[in-house]
Amino acid sequence: MIPVIAIDGPTASGKGTVASLVAGRLGFHYLDSGAIYRVLAVAAARAGITPSCAADLPSLIQMSWSLPVAFQGERVLLSGVDVSSEIRTEQAGLMASQLAVVPEIRAGLLQRQRDFRQAPGLVADGRDMGSVVFADAKLKIFLTASAKVRAERRVKQIEGRGQQASFQAIYDDLVARDERDMQRAVAPLKPYPDSRVLDCSDIGVEQVVNTIIDWYLNA
Repeated sequence: MIPVIAIDGPTASGKGTVASLVAGRLGFHYLDSGAIYRVLAVAAARAGITPSCAADLPSLIQMSWSLPVAFQGERVLLSGVDVSSEIRTEQAGLMASQLAVVPEIRAGLLQRQRDFRQAPGLVADGRDMGSVVFADAKLKIFLTASAKVRAERRVKQIEGRGQQASFQAIYDDLVARDERDMQRAVAPLKPYPDSRVLDCSDIGVEQVVNTIIDWYLNA
């Protein structure tokens, strides 16, 4: 069985950075499951489709089953076009969160995520990697941090791209996303009994990475 390290947790907890570094250290493949939902959000927006419109739901579901997404290193492609920057906008993230609560859309994207499980191993980050997508993962991590810390990190990310960011607006959005993700009927965001909770509010990325690798090697 090809080993999987599943790293779940709330928005802006640092899952992507940590998962990518862990994968690099172990020589494993890396899956950013959130990017797939964000690509779908971008594709939907370009097609003039909105998650809040019931009439658009059949089109969204069909799109989820045939989404032409591909990963080339750190580049994310939609129909062969690089959308790496576009999918990282706050608008794409908000829409992706709305799409993720629709069971039919989650089902459509499920197999695409599982296809990333290739030798010698995979590190996958998201909201339901350990509970649904890779329920048999060798190690399941729930990476979290306080909403305040996560909002501060997100502000730094946005300002690092030369854009302006409102701490309060981002904080409120993170709290709203957490609530929506935790309350959804399908694959709610929460640590499961077989996952190990790691709060990174007060520890650095390197320590988080070292902890996860140590847990994996001793699992």
